[in-house]
Amino acid sequence: MSRVSSPGIDVTRPNIARVYDYLLGGKDNFAADREQAERLLRVSPGIAQWARDNREFVCAAAARAAREGGIAQFLDLGAGLPASPAVHEAARAVIPGARFAVVDNDPVVVSHAQALLGKAEGLAPVMADLTEPEALLEHPDVKRVIDCGQPTGIIIGGVAHFLPTARMREVTAGYLSRAPSGSWLIISAGHAENDEVANRFRPVYAAAATYRHSLADFASFFHGAEIVPPGLVAARHWMAGLNAAPPSEGLYVLCGAGIKR
Repeated sequence: MSRVSSPGIDVTRPNIARVYDYLLGGKDNFAADREQAERLLRVSPGIAQWARDNREFVCAAAARAAREGGIAQFLDLGAGLPASPAVHEAARAVIPGARFAVVDNDPVVVSHAQALLGKAEGLAPVMADLTEPEALLEHPDVKRVIDCGQPTGIIIGGVAHFLPTARMREVTAGYLSRAPSGSWLIISAGHAENDEVANRFRPVYAAAATYRHSLADFASFFHGAEIVPPGLVAARHWMAGLNAAPPSEGLYVLCGAGIKR
């Protein structure tokens, strides 16, 4: 199915959200995105499973935050294109009135979110830069659904590998420092077991620069939060237990969730 581009959108260059959409089996992508995804699949056929693992973890973690933490409002930062299963649907299966600010800096993502989610009660598509916590939290569309005085689920799913370690640490610290006790921080990232694995992908991926965070780096993103079991692990282990099949090809979703005390 071909897509109609919006004015000002460069459809000749692969885009992070649209490549991810293609890997998830979506249709909101263009030829450049599909070509990029296919190049990735030739390097690692398991990359499509990586995308599914990431989406499933974020949904599971949001539902757990709602169920165990009573979290009824979420910042979904770098949300990507709306897809099923949707993160807000997972949380609302636990707390039907859960509110979401669906945040991205990509006009394609935000326009689709406005078309699909914009009229729904408690869902606010927001065009903003997640790396600027202070400005984002003051955005009027965020403030329409998020009460910064109440515990919040802060989701940064599948984004950390696009930011250098020091910058990502600043970003998470910025949100946690402004969040009340009881807030949940949920993070996932693409993780290569070693530099050799990472270097297989870097020359192939043209949508953005990527960064490899060590396990210690990833743990530092949760400074100020108590990490919940099973800890910082591969997504399939977080969801299915440590006896789940190990990730293949040396590339997997590293993830975790923590609670600000």
